[in-house]
Amino acid sequence: MEYDVIIIGGGPSGMTAGIYASRAGAKVLLIEKAGVGGQVAITSNIANYPGYKNIDGFELSQNMFEQMTALGVETVFASVDKVELVGSIKEVTANGVTYRAPSVILSMGAYSRGLGVPNEKKFVGRGLSYCAVCDGAFFKGQTVAVVGGGNTALGDVLYLAPIVKKLYLVHRRQGFRADDATLNQLEELLKSPNNNVELRLDCVTVDIEGVDKVESIVLRNVVSNETEKLDVNGVFVAIGRNPNTEMLDGVITLEGGYIVVNEQMETNVSGVYAAGDITKKPLRQIATAISDGAIAGTNAAMYAKKSRG
Repeated sequence: MEYDVIIIGGGPSGMTAGIYASRAGAKVLLIEKAGVGGQVAITSNIANYPGYKNIDGFELSQNMFEQMTALGVETVFASVDKVELVGSIKEVTANGVTYRAPSVILSMGAYSRGLGVPNEKKFVGRGLSYCAVCDGAFFKGQTVAVVGGGNTALGDVLYLAPIVKKLYLVHRRQGFRADDATLNQLEELLKSPNNNVELRLDCVTVDIEGVDKVESIVLRNVVSNETEKLDVNGVFVAIGRNPNTEMLDGVITLEGGYIVVNEQMETNVSGVYAAGDITKKPLRQIATAISDGAIAGTNAAMYAKKSRG
């Protein structure tokens, strides 16, 4: 199957790339392994996207998808098996079907980083979650822990606190890495008379315990080296993300696992572009993903036109 531009990944950067490439006259295919929107689709409240004081992430994702498909972008929901990116025509194989195009945009995003403790895989879906918005409602009136210290972790705390009975926030150092607005909200919550959040700072999670589901977590204080067991029904992990670049190693230039691009969103391989959270960049937000996608989509379409003469 022949296209001008193939986009791998259906988050905001991928869908924006589809919109811009299609508007530039390219025949575009977008391949997404699950649902469109990526992390945005599972974010309950977005308050930092220009044009909206507040908007549900799923709604924003669907708006982007409808706009993209209305412009003629084809979508295939499938997992990519392999990519051949070197040469005048690139090949992307997904679920056994091979698609070809002179230009490819990589926008596969990143996945949640695990704790790396015993029993972690055993308890996924049994009290252990990497998405508070997805699974928080299951823990109404119960005791949970959130592990992490960035925007996502603190956002999870703010989301879960009104739902659960008690919440522990576990972070490996004293200071948090969240933005000022989120930090201010956390401080207000901690000072409120109905606060149900307890901090466990300078602590790392060393084990998760339970029989059929999570019953407790074991923490180690990195300063005193003392351990503490917390009885919890659920653990929400928000300690960062890893880029989905495993299949690109050795072909695309990576730094810290992220794709290195220039201002035109070009990789080191001619005709291959990258956009969004998968790229090396100082800020990963919806707004920056949109910008990446617009640049990548426009340039990929131009490249395809030139390559076809």
